[in-house]
Amino acid sequence: MSPELLKMKEVALIYLDRSGGLQKLVDDCKYYNDSKQSYAVYRFIISVNPSDITELDAALGNQILHEPLKAAQIFQSVCFIAVKTLSLIEQLQTEAQISIVLKPTHLPSLPSYVLSLCEFPFNYMSQRFYMSEGIVIAMGMVTKYTQGARFLCSEDSCPFSEGFRYIRVHLPGATESATVRNDFVCSLCTSPLQEDMKFRVLGDKQLVEMIDAKALRAFQGHFNNKPHFRIQSFTVFLRDELSNKVKIGNRYRFIGIPACVQNGPQATVCIEVNNIQLYTPKDPSHISDNFKYLLSLTSNSCWRFSAILANIFASQVVPPGTYNTLKLSMLLSLVQTCDEDTETAGYLDLLVATSDTLIVDRLLNYSICLVPRGIRHPPSSNIFPTVCKDKHGTGTASIQACSALLAKGGVCFIGELSSYKKDKLDLLQSVLESRTSTIFIPGKKYGEDADQQVTLPVQTSFWSFVNVDSSSKKHVQKDNSLIGQMDLSFISANLIDAFGLLIHCSELSSCQLALPLMHHILKKAIDPEEALYTVSQEFRTQDYEELIVFAKNLQVELDPEAERLIHGYYLASRRVRTDSIHGSTLSASALKILVSLSEAHAKLSLRRKVLEEDVLIAVLLLESSLTLKHGASVFCVAPNAVFPFDLIDESSLQQRDVYLRQCYQQLLQFIATYGPGIHTTTNEE
Repeated sequence: MSPELLKMKEVALIYLDRSGGLQKLVDDCKYYNDSKQSYAVYRFIISVNPSDITELDAALGNQILHEPLKAAQIFQSVCFIAVKTLSLIEQLQTEAQISIVLKPTHLPSLPSYVLSLCEFPFNYMSQRFYMSEGIVIAMGMVTKYTQGARFLCSEDSCPFSEGFRYIRVHLPGATESATVRNDFVCSLCTSPLQEDMKFRVLGDKQLVEMIDAKALRAFQGHFNNKPHFRIQSFTVFLRDELSNKVKIGNRYRFIGIPACVQNGPQATVCIEVNNIQLYTPKDPSHISDNFKYLLSLTSNSCWRFSAILANIFASQVVPPGTYNTLKLSMLLSLVQTCDEDTETAGYLDLLVATSDTLIVDRLLNYSICLVPRGIRHPPSSNIFPTVCKDKHGTGTASIQACSALLAKGGVCFIGELSSYKKDKLDLLQSVLESRTSTIFIPGKKYGEDADQQVTLPVQTSFWSFVNVDSSSKKHVQKDNSLIGQMDLSFISANLIDAFGLLIHCSELSSCQLALPLMHHILKKAIDPEEALYTVSQEFRTQDYEELIVFAKNLQVELDPEAERLIHGYYLASRRVRTDSIHGSTLSASALKILVSLSEAHAKLSLRRKVLEEDVLIAVLLLESSLTLKHGASVFCVAPNAVFPFDLIDESSLQQRDVYLRQCYQQLLQFIATYGPGIHTTTNEE
């Protein structure tokens, strides 16, 4: 044995002793001893910190990082000697029976250790550790693979016809045939080797397909002047303890060894994952100086900052001051998106009724690009998860993410609602109501003994629009419409109710707004890159991206007065919107929507406490939506209740504040009159 190799083995033993690895080895051996099963291979997982090992011995640290298979052999020898010396496993005979899996805690933060399929060239032939990340877009079922097997010489007189001389173990990137097949021969007598089946060790294996997070830009449908790049999904192998550790649609960071796997005539680049964890983004903790200055200027009113944000928002698409209610609703929906894997997020779904379909489509499409998980659903694909046969030849089922799960924690813009067939709309309604999507997997088709039903959470906000002009030509108008109710009889009433907010906007029908809108469209058609307004330069798209990220990460809490106001309005509205025939037209989800809107307005206003002023904006938006869906109630609000005036100067902002304070008094009066036992405090009291 060379002095260098001996030194590395000594360092490996010292590291195991200091890091607690030896104690873990003892515990694992106790498990094998207690088991009644006979093993050909004893598998041990060793967590290694490359930094700590490099401090002890640079040569061993370098080998772990760049030649992990050779490094595993060093730890294999050390563990074998330790097990035999301490008599930890009585049945252990040869060093080949020890299988070591090295799991680095991290890799150096250097470009040479980062792997990305969006970059060229891609070095997939070097069998060393790389760090990468990706979004899960497809998941296969968990199947079995051979961890290790024992082979014996078929010649009875050969010394290797017994014992544990020939042990085959799985190596990263190796196929099943590389571990187990029938053409192995004895190195002593060249007779064929035969597998001793009772000693075969099986493990779990799962194939997962991932895609680089940058690839989601291709699903946003908005040209943002970013450079072109190559998009390719890649297959990830999750084995044993890592099986079923990922969720479809989530983004993960992992360490693994790339390999090239032959699948018939094709070669597939795969990654054998060694360590995987949920990706936690490093969000910016600041907003632009212009927004900070605007916030300080509007500090004397709880309504002005959000109003100005909506007024000047998306000036690259529409002139400032147009579509303000829609723009405010979109901003509220965007700040309610959530990066965390949580089922309690208050997602806000928007349905826009408009005759300005082209402009609204551009506006919605522009807005989804402000969040990392903003997806424009392509009409040719499926919105919700589907199942198909695994393309790697296993014959098992593979669940495909589709648009809704790719937009996890963000927004899925599904385009015009009336373009979908009834079965798709029924499925959409079911998902909006339950926030889950159920997939049926027939066992006979995918080689399983029984049928399976998989339910996946759908954690995204849905945006859509309907063309009220084209639909009115195809459908007979209702004669019994209530005051303020919009005729959307061509769409299921239950589906409309499933959307949190219904917004009506048709700026082109207004003579006052049509001219600047047309002027904007013509100017943009001539020069798409020209900044037509000063606010476009002062408040850039990037500034809004940072603002939304900052706002959505604010942890807000409900003020007791605001909570009483929410419950008071909800109970009063249920009372006035109930009849003896149809019951209440106010759905049970309305309370959740109201809370979510209130929290969103507080976040957008960069506050950590939800105030009564936030609740008022939420009530006006929800009541306007309910009026469009079911007609006006006793608490009658104007169609443009949130933006009754054009915001052109300080005076118009002051005028709007006065109007909203009047609305607040009307709300208190409405609750006092129709709310069962709800006490609200007025200014006079």
